Amino acid sequence: MLSRRALLGAGAVLAASPARAQPWRPARSVTILVPFAAGSGTDAISRILAGLLEPIWGQPVVVENRAGANGALAAGATARSAPDGQTLMMTTNTPSAANPALMKKLDYDPVADFTAICRTGNYNFWLVVPESSPFRSVADLLAAAKAKPGQLTYASGNSTGIVAGGAMAAQAGVEMTHVPYRSTPPAITDVMAGRVSCMIVDASSSLGNVKGGQLRVLGVTTQQRSKLLPDIPPLAELGLPGFDVAAWAGLIGPARMPPGMVASINADVRSVWDRPETVKRLGDIGFDGFSSTPEEFGSFIKDEIVKWGRMARTAGIEPE
Repeated sequence: MLSRRALLGAGAVLAASPARAQPWRPARSVTILVPFAAGSGTDAISRILAGLLEPIWGQPVVVENRAGANGALAAGATARSAPDGQTLMMTTNTPSAANPALMKKLDYDPVADFTAICRTGNYNFWLVVPESSPFRSVADLLAAAKAKPGQLTYASGNSTGIVAGGAMAAQAGVEMTHVPYRSTPPAITDVMAGRVSCMIVDASSSLGNVKGGQLRVLGVTTQQRSKLLPDIPPLAELGLPGFDVAAWAGLIGPARMPPGMVASINADVRSVWDRPETVKRLGDIGFDGFSSTPEEFGSFIKDEIVKWGRMARTAGIEPE
């Protein structure tokens, strides 16, 4: 028989051991808000994630597009939702990092009003012109912009396009006219038609148009070559030394979500997102998929707010 001391010791060990947390499961359908229109890169990756989570959660996972105001409409709706896991958002650097530098008034705090859940990866952005364009290189485009101040135009459908386009013109010392769009798909349409001279856009939204011969790629925006697009040189190698604009995505929810719920959603997302077949599927549409802990993503967002503010000031962009 066990002694009283042994029994007490065993009880102490059991008391000190954390109980295995039960995974969170939604009571009804889950909505993932997307801050951009259908056909955008964020929409595409959100629909992939929704389809992967449905079998695990046993509930429909609905993707709802809330385009407008640089993603602020979706962000505001997410911030005001209940912290019960039923409303999430696939955010990007636009609503979560760049908007404080681009917009005078925001109805949300990009840190205090949200719960970081999991980073989902990086977009590949590139500079494109219509296939019918006379510009065959970055040098051609910038030379024409210098010769005709303000006559060449660049479109944008998100903050990356706004900041990267402005930074390109500022670094090259040229004047180009910015043409903002509510979302990326209509901007691509006007670039393809030749109504706008060029655009810095994510590969996830425009890869089909490039492969279809409607758009011509001149260079990528990251300082290093993309592992997904290794044959395309960076703008930093094409007359804009040091040019480096990287965009990202991640899953967030409203503030005050219970830590156990957050940990469970994070584990579920990572279990499907880090699969080799998922990474390949994302790569096929030009998205570099990977995951993180909630803590890593939360710290990353704080750093990115500082970075995007600095880039906007360097590009001479004033908040509107």
